Amino acid sequence: MASRTTAQHVRLRGRCHAWLQPDGGWGLSNAGLVVGRGESLLVDTLYDLRLTRRMLDGFATLTAAAPIRTVVNTHGNGDHWFGNQLVERAEIIASRGSITDMQQVQPEAMTLLMADDTPSGRFARRIFGGFEFTGIRPVLPSRLYDREVTLDIGGTTVQLIDVGPAHSAGDTIVHVPDARTVFTGDIVFCGATPVVWHGPFDNWVAACDLVIGLGAETVVPGHGPVTTKSALHATRAYLEYVHEQASARHAAGMTIRDAVRDIPLGRFAELAESERLAVNVHTVYRELDPGLEPLDGAGLFDRMAELACPRFSPRTA
Repeated sequence: MASRTTAQHVRLRGRCHAWLQPDGGWGLSNAGLVVGRGESLLVDTLYDLRLTRRMLDGFATLTAAAPIRTVVNTHGNGDHWFGNQLVERAEIIASRGSITDMQQVQPEAMTLLMADDTPSGRFARRIFGGFEFTGIRPVLPSRLYDREVTLDIGGTTVQLIDVGPAHSAGDTIVHVPDARTVFTGDIVFCGATPVVWHGPFDNWVAACDLVIGLGAETVVPGHGPVTTKSALHATRAYLEYVHEQASARHAAGMTIRDAVRDIPLGRFAELAESERLAVNVHTVYRELDPGLEPLDGAGLFDRMAELACPRFSPRTA
C-alpha cells in the first residue's frame, strides 16, 4: 500500500486547488477547494479522519480568510465522505442518489468486511488495511439536490451536475466555469481501471461526453493526477470496450467468471487495479439480464480477489 505521506496541495487555475494522493489506488482519493471572497467550497472529504485532517491542515492558509462554508460529496463511496464529521458545521451537499450508497456502506461495514476470514476479507485487508475506520461518526449531507444546482461561493460560480447513476447511484461533477476546471469525482480514474459499481454503462459514457462538452482545460479526477479531457476519452474507450466484450460473451452463453477470464485487456492491461474487470463484467451481465441476482459487497470483492490474489481464493483455475 502506498505511503500516506505523499499527499500534496496543487494550485490550479483561478481560485481552484486540489489535494492529491498521487498513488490514486484503492481508497486514495482526491479532494478539491474553490476559494471565494470570505468563504470556500470543499470537494469531498477523505477515507479516514487522519487523512482528512491532513488535507484540511494543508488548505489552512487558504481557509483562514475564507472558511469552508460548503462541502460537496461527489458520491457515496466512503473515500469521498467518511471525513465529513471534521467539516460538519458546513452545509454538506450531495445528489439525492448518493444517499443510498452512504446509508448502505458506512465505516462499520468496512471494519466488518476486513475482519472476515474469507477471500473478500483478505483482499479488503490488503487494499484497505492502511486506513483507520474506527472512530468515524458518519455525517450525511444536510442538503440534497436533483440534476443540477448553481452555487455562488464568494463571487465564484460553481455548478454541480449529477451525471449518475454511473460509477455509483449518484455521481456529481463540480464545474468552475471561470477557471475552466472540473472536479469529476470517480467519473474519471486517471491511470487506473474504472469500476462500475452501479451503471448503466451508457450513463457513464454520456457523463464523459458531457464533461468533454464543458470545455474545461483542467480535470481533477477522483483518483490519480490532474489531467485533461484526454482522460475522459480514455475512460470512455475502456467502458465501451468492456461492454462490447462482455456483451459478446453473454450472447455466447459464457458464465460471468468465464467471461472475466476470457476478455483480453489489450491496451488497457497497464491500468492499475485491473481486477475491477470482475465487477464491470458482472454489471454488464446485470444490464443484459435484469433478473440476475446482484452480488453484495463481499461477493464483488470475492470476484476481484480471484483475479488480483488467486491464493486468496479456492478457485484458482
